[in-house]
Amino acid sequence: MVNVVKIGDIQIGGNTPLVLIAGPCVIESEENIRRTAKELKEITREIDMSFILKCSYDKANRTSIKSYRGPGVERGLEILREVKVKFDVPLLVDVHRIEEVESVSKVADILQVPAFLCRQTDLVISMARTGKPINVKKGQFLAPWDMKNVIEKIESVGNKKILLTERGSCFGYNNLVVDMKSLPIMRSFGYPVIFDATHSVQKPGAKGTATGGEREYVPFLAQAAVATGIDGLFLEVHPEPEKALSDGPNMVRLDQVKELLRKLLRIDKIVKTI
Repeated sequence: MVNVVKIGDIQIGGNTPLVLIAGPCVIESEENIRRTAKELKEITREIDMSFILKCSYDKANRTSIKSYRGPGVERGLEILREVKVKFDVPLLVDVHRIEEVESVSKVADILQVPAFLCRQTDLVISMARTGKPINVKKGQFLAPWDMKNVIEKIESVGNKKILLTERGSCFGYNNLVVDMKSLPIMRSFGYPVIFDATHSVQKPGAKGTATGGEREYVPFLAQAAVATGIDGLFLEVHPEPEKALSDGPNMVRLDQVKELLRKLLRIDKIVKTI
């Protein structure tokens, strides 16, 4: 049986309906994050789907030194706090440095361990000690069963509010693939599993100084993942992905989100009522 993790009034896990975690890759402007949060809140309210906003204040793992990273921790958290309150949505934020954990925990409802850092014991434990729910992105280099070790690190400080996220595995150079078996395997560890449908179509470093992607495959992977009985879906969304400052090639267009979610909710309902 999968534990239920509560985020305010939202429940993730057990046999509860699919939850959406979505938002821009990084804060590009106050206008962009506000617009995206507002429209996602309206869409999910209309289709009766629980929604958690995600966004980053600093992307510390970019391909190039020239890549856009964001406004930084102080200004970024100020913007995210404002958006969270204005639209009354729970917030997920990723943390790259131990020094920033305390500040982020005062604003975010869920702390996210980035995929590249999921084996950084001190960072993981520091985040777990906040008592906040922790979403761990499975590293592109890890097998699903390796995530049991990450779970033990979080549990070692008494935190059992854990989410596990699949985001694809390295397949040669500049490519990722998704082994759908990883979803039920990780779910068997007793914690909710999220599928990141947008990072799973990335082409890491494929543009030389930037990451590429194939967003046209997001719907297909998302449908397949929901059919396995996952607990949540993670999407990076942008009004104009072609103009995005980070991860544009794999982000979903904001105006295409509602149609995709309607279809996924129908699949989710079938799977969870069988």
